[in-house]
Amino acid sequence: MNLQLTILTISVNKSILYIAYHYPPVLGSSGVHRTLAFTRYLQERNWNVQVISASLKAYDDWSQEQFSFIPKSVKVTRAYARNVTKHYSIRGKYTKWMALPDKWQSWIVGGFLSGLKAIRSHRPSVIVSTYPIASAHVIAYLLHKATGIPWVADFRDPMVQNNYPKDKHQKKVWEWIEKKAVKHCKKIIFTAPGALKLYKERFPLVDKSVWQLIPNGFDETMFEGLEVSSEPSPQPAGLIRLLHAGIVYPSERNPSALFKAIAELKRENRLSAENFQLWLRGTAHDEHYHATLIELGVDDIVMLKPPVTYKKALQEMLEVETLLLLQAKNCHYQVPAKAYEYIRARKPVLALTEEDSDTGQLISGAGAAMLAPLDDVEKIKNVLLKFIEKVRDEKFEFLSEDSMMQYSRAYQGKKFIKLIEDVVG
Repeated sequence: MNLQLTILTISVNKSILYIAYHYPPVLGSSGVHRTLAFTRYLQERNWNVQVISASLKAYDDWSQEQFSFIPKSVKVTRAYARNVTKHYSIRGKYTKWMALPDKWQSWIVGGFLSGLKAIRSHRPSVIVSTYPIASAHVIAYLLHKATGIPWVADFRDPMVQNNYPKDKHQKKVWEWIEKKAVKHCKKIIFTAPGALKLYKERFPLVDKSVWQLIPNGFDETMFEGLEVSSEPSPQPAGLIRLLHAGIVYPSERNPSALFKAIAELKRENRLSAENFQLWLRGTAHDEHYHATLIELGVDDIVMLKPPVTYKKALQEMLEVETLLLLQAKNCHYQVPAKAYEYIRARKPVLALTEEDSDTGQLISGAGAAMLAPLDDVEKIKNVLLKFIEKVRDEKFEFLSEDSMMQYSRAYQGKKFIKLIEDVVG
């Protein structure tokens, strides 16, 4: 109570406490760059930015190189956190309650205590928590309740949907988190119009000003210094490489129909390893897909590539001929962050998603893309052949640099800072 009274009586200051599990040097999450960009824009506008993140032992993968992305004036506290499936399980087994609301439950205690310490030291005027790790919202909720500091939740995507999460206990906890956020948050932010619409319908009595849309975008800062090599390509003449950069979830981005389409086109002598290759960079599920590729006889065409650092991934996007997006029907209200990076790369995009999905509408509106449903083998075959032909004939047209900037994080960052200023103002 004393802490709450102390904070409420001080004058408003430009200080923010950010609760973010994904923050450099973590690898494997494109969403980390949204938080990184927003914290950078805030400190560039003279905000005192503190980030409560997780200890490095909680991450599955991280890179020393990624530390250089963190702005020097942003203070990062790495609170105690462990992955229950790795650190607290016995022979791979653990009780369900230990993984609620997620596998990083231990971060809630560490994050809350670290957050209280940061609040006592710097007295932030707003707390921001960011998904997709639900524990972040729990930490922010507890800090808000303990101190009275306004809370903003960056949901990004829907937390709960009809068939997600599949575990009924986890779904119940996530529904509780949603209700607490709706009741206590000053603002709740989404990255796609469909998600915004979904929550307005789910909570019709909530003031419309609570719901905010701030899409993802490409970070021009990360593209600085990257250039397409002027040296002749070491690839065989006429070879078209189709690259998917990032995790390929077996459910949300299931490539099975694409693999079957490629296998059929190979049997029909319309595709071969000499004229077409699909590169899957950093799927995080290579073992799952490898057996399927061998069984279909396309392991010479579909290449499973190891993960690389973010900068190298961007460099590769600039070097290959074409880019691939995968998005299932159960992700109708989501747009992968890489979609914006693909727009910035100015390369033809094959988007396997529904035309009326948020991803489909975004990538179609940006121009150089062709679409087909993710689960329709025949339509994928037809579109893939037309796509390759159009690439060879150089018939794709790309956005001008001015038009492209509306898809940048800098453009969206201005909205974010205005929103935060409104909350504390």
